[in-house]
Amino acid sequence: MTRSSIGYRLDRLPRGKFHTRMLFLVGAGMFFDGFDIYLAAGVLGALVREGLSDVDRNAWFLSATFAGMTVGAWLAGVLGDRYGRRFTYQFNLAVFGIASLAAAFAPDIVWLTAFRFVMGLGLGAEIVVGYGTLSEFMPPAIRGRYAALLAVFTNSALFVATFGGFLIIPYLGWRWMFAIAGIGAGIVWLMRKNMPESPRWLEAKGRHAEAEAITRRIEEEAYGPGAVPAAPVQRIAPAAAVDTPLSTLFRGQLLVRTITGIVINVVNNLITHGFITWMPTFFLAQGLTVTRSLGFTAVMTLGAPLGAFLGCLMAESIGRKRGIVLFSFVALVIGLAYPQASDPVLVMALGFCLVACVFILGALSIAAYVPELFPTEIRLRGVGLCSTTGRLANIGIPFLIAFLYTKGGIGAVLGLISAGLFVQGVVVAVLGVETKGMALEAVSAEPDEAPPVATAARRPA
Repeated sequence: MTRSSIGYRLDRLPRGKFHTRMLFLVGAGMFFDGFDIYLAAGVLGALVREGLSDVDRNAWFLSATFAGMTVGAWLAGVLGDRYGRRFTYQFNLAVFGIASLAAAFAPDIVWLTAFRFVMGLGLGAEIVVGYGTLSEFMPPAIRGRYAALLAVFTNSALFVATFGGFLIIPYLGWRWMFAIAGIGAGIVWLMRKNMPESPRWLEAKGRHAEAEAITRRIEEEAYGPGAVPAAPVQRIAPAAAVDTPLSTLFRGQLLVRTITGIVINVVNNLITHGFITWMPTFFLAQGLTVTRSLGFTAVMTLGAPLGAFLGCLMAESIGRKRGIVLFSFVALVIGLAYPQASDPVLVMALGFCLVACVFILGALSIAAYVPELFPTEIRLRGVGLCSTTGRLANIGIPFLIAFLYTKGGIGAVLGLISAGLFVQGVVVAVLGVETKGMALEAVSAEPDEAPPVATAARRPA
């Protein structure tokens, strides 16, 4: 057995019930992670309306969220590469679930902001571990599609949280939004207790017997007991575990990929939390009622699940790199046109299209592309570093957005976002590598040492 033999066996598996089960186990946690993030839009609008907060204190709330997510993303990378994907996944789910329940009883905005920081620890970790873990189980033929499907779970939470806020907040109050997130996270934690550890990670840590046992169980489920095809004969002894230092991310081809991942994360978070999260507050500032503001936002955010689903359809056709470049520039054009619209129907239509493009980009980049760029030994630290840098940049974004909106209105805000999309499109076009159809080991290998790519068997869709 060589270091890549477990990856070869996972990659040759036909698509089956195991892959669907992993998608739903990971996706359920990601859904409530997204719900907890996106409920901020409706909650902050309601807090302003009730006189419990204002634009400045809302900025502190959002910054506390990003600060917690920054720390959580980094810790997830360190813990996930050291102690395993499964342990880290359950730990961060418990953190944001318990903190969400505590937030439902917060007496004021100060306590709510403090609880939000703790929530952010789990929220930032969930994103890093979720996408990274799923990529290690999926064969190349479906890896991009399933990662984008995971983004559908995550990003459908935007519409559910927004529409749920539209139905719940005006009648039951904002506290119920946090209660729903906490209870949902607890249910998913129980469901995921028997989720397997990543065999790729186990093999990378030198725990070959455990990796073999889990891989064998997966194979028997896919092919049936006694029908598992023989693995290729290996003449090289299993490699010992290697302690890969963080500095590896700043050398050779990994430096280029780290830069690419950082740019993607910064721009993605800038768009999502610099525009979408602020939509209800913008509408309220323009004189709309809470109910109408949330209604406008709910219609526009229908583009989130649609965009993620379209990203799923395109991940294995046009590819991750080409899709990111294309939709960066499409979103840029829509972003420049949006501030010029005055008719309510046109505002909602352009907003819908912009949100859809944003979440196509999220599905292709954050979900599918970035986790593929790094080798197993350092995958979560690579993803965590990129996510952490994006979160660090976004700690100050709420204050910048508030300043730009005060000075130049929505046009100034969309100008900043369009500039970010331009930079992302250029960086991925110049520095990015296409990962469609490649084994993870082949993507992360140096050009002269790439292992053979396994051909995954396919079942009819």
